[in-house]
Amino acid sequence: MSAASAATTRSRTPRATRTPDRLCAEAVDLARESAEELAAPGIVGEHVGVVAEGDRVVTHYFACEEPGYRGWRWAVTVTRASRAKNVTLDETVLLPGSDALLAPEWVPWSERLRPGDMGPGDLLPTEADDLRLEPGFSGEDAPPPNSAVSEEMADHLDAEDAEITSRTPSRGAIASVAEELGMRRARVLSRYGLHVAADRWDEAFGAKTPMAQAAPASCESCAFLVPLAGSLRQAFGVCANEFSPADGRVVSLSYGCGGHSEAAVMPKPPRPAAPVLDSMAADEFPLRPARDSGSVPEADGSPEDLGHS
Repeated sequence: MSAASAATTRSRTPRATRTPDRLCAEAVDLARESAEELAAPGIVGEHVGVVAEGDRVVTHYFACEEPGYRGWRWAVTVTRASRAKNVTLDETVLLPGSDALLAPEWVPWSERLRPGDMGPGDLLPTEADDLRLEPGFSGEDAPPPNSAVSEEMADHLDAEDAEITSRTPSRGAIASVAEELGMRRARVLSRYGLHVAADRWDEAFGAKTPMAQAAPASCESCAFLVPLAGSLRQAFGVCANEFSPADGRVVSLSYGCGGHSEAAVMPKPPRPAAPVLDSMAADEFPLRPARDSGSVPEADGSPEDLGHS
């Protein structure tokens, strides 16, 4: 086996646990002084262990007595050069132990947000590739997958028709004619019933609510609005934004909230104007005026110029 092959084999073979260098392991006082210099008085506790990081590289661990840092340890790494007896300091840092009290993992605001968290004046921008939204038109001749004329929807409707056929009334009955015209219900809302419902919905989710007053735009231009059928679609729709306080509710077209689909551009923070007087820059002043300026030369410090005899 060649020397290169032997070196490669040794590098791939797991090393046994290193034995700490004796001189570095005995430098407990040096490590404690370094930790106490970095920490406040009384924060560095007892020596809890020593670990060999490499050849002549050792890390000393001290308990941390800082309130609120339970389980944390001061780690001081020391080292020495080959054939040298002087141990030098490498670094000092505060590290968490196995039972340390740690803060929870940070979660982006977009994942922390929950339905109902948005209040008046809040804006919720939508991403360009939001899965809940799709273009209103694609420019393609093929219908979208959820279109009423697509093959998937046609097969689904055929299956539903086969199920309904078994309970369809005879063709001569009034119910059969009403079903063909789409009016299977025996009674519908009167004009009074429609006005009462419209007043109630407008009072809860209308233009006069605090949320609508602080909204960037109305629901009429929002992609999350699902229009109603019939005459009510001229003034109302259903909100389909899960983060909106009106999710699943009937809202007025003049209503609005910060979850508007087109509120993607967040306002830029105001940029302060440039200072009129820059107090940080250095102004250049000549020590002596120019010779051809015609000014009176300055005194050179002689007794005659200073008025002394």
